[in-house]
Amino acid sequence: MSNRQLSGHAIVLTMFILGICAVAPAQRQRSVVSPEVGADRKITFRLRAPEAQKVLLTANFLSESQPLTKDAEGLWAVTVGPLAPEIYEYNFVVDGLSIPDPVNPDVKVWRRVSRSMVLVPGDEPTFFEVQPVPHGTVHIHAYHSQSLDVTRGLYVYTPPGYETETLRRYPVLYLLHGSGDTERTWTVVGRANVILDNAIAQHQAEPMIVVMPYGHIPTGDADRSRARRHAAFATDLIEDVMPYVRRHYRIRSGPEHTAVTGLSMGGAQALRLGLGHPELFGWLGAFSSAVPGAEELDDLLAEPESLNAQLKLLWIGCGKRDFLFEANQRLLAELEAKDIEHVAHLTEGTHEWRVWRRYLNEILPLLFKTNH
Repeated sequence: MSNRQLSGHAIVLTMFILGICAVAPAQRQRSVVSPEVGADRKITFRLRAPEAQKVLLTANFLSESQPLTKDAEGLWAVTVGPLAPEIYEYNFVVDGLSIPDPVNPDVKVWRRVSRSMVLVPGDEPTFFEVQPVPHGTVHIHAYHSQSLDVTRGLYVYTPPGYETETLRRYPVLYLLHGSGDTERTWTVVGRANVILDNAIAQHQAEPMIVVMPYGHIPTGDADRSRARRHAAFATDLIEDVMPYVRRHYRIRSGPEHTAVTGLSMGGAQALRLGLGHPELFGWLGAFSSAVPGAEELDDLLAEPESLNAQLKLLWIGCGKRDFLFEANQRLLAELEAKDIEHVAHLTEGTHEWRVWRRYLNEILPLLFKTNH
């Protein structure tokens, strides 16, 4: 190519770049920051939707939807608060359609719906915030369930030092999720790994392995009765998950080193596992539990003396405004009537993660204590 041709190409390229620079300011839009948490703990939510006619904010800290206001560029915004330090959930409703915040990557993905999340920090880091302490590891597994004949997901937390203290064995907590959740929810939403890191660093909890399995059975088995579905999950946990964990992790054996805890649906599963198999689980916790029916509960509580002898902890927690509060009161009344030793932890709150994160933090110091 001649010098004249090179010069011509350079002129064309320069004119093209100058043309882009000339039109870019007119096309450039302000980047959207949402949510924006201020030092005063007020939150500004923003959404770019120039064609929308109406945008609302729905959130678990609002008693009713809050309207957003649109500016000349089609950017909608609203500021709310101040709010107490906590992790909150919210969505936008755009002309009747509920959507997560499109510029916020912190999303709670349920089985069928999704909601955005926002952290309002405290003056001092709260128990569910990442702190400058040693951190454990969250491992993600796929295992084949022989009992269900399907491949399933499994999350496992190992405490700080697990990779280096190679001769040490650890107690294990099986931590179960609710009906709208998956095996990832206790870490993504519940912050279980962060809570464990902080509690272990503060010597409030024993270093432990935490196993978070998938709590639903395959949809092809949806025609089973509820009792059969629960039985299928229990079989998967006992015959597939627990052996898998024993093969891959250094855990201590025996019920005195094994706990099971769950929330809502997972609370019902934990009750069935812990009360039905005290020879496997010595520590039992149920958060806002979907309590088994009267007949099944009678069977589970049929041997009070044996349960008292084998269970080192039976911990029942529920918020007083939870729709399952009355069911948990009936459970506690049954335990009282049968003189079964237990801890009743009734608090303020509804059926939500703000309650369950706290319950996990409160039960951890009680687990695997030899003098309990």
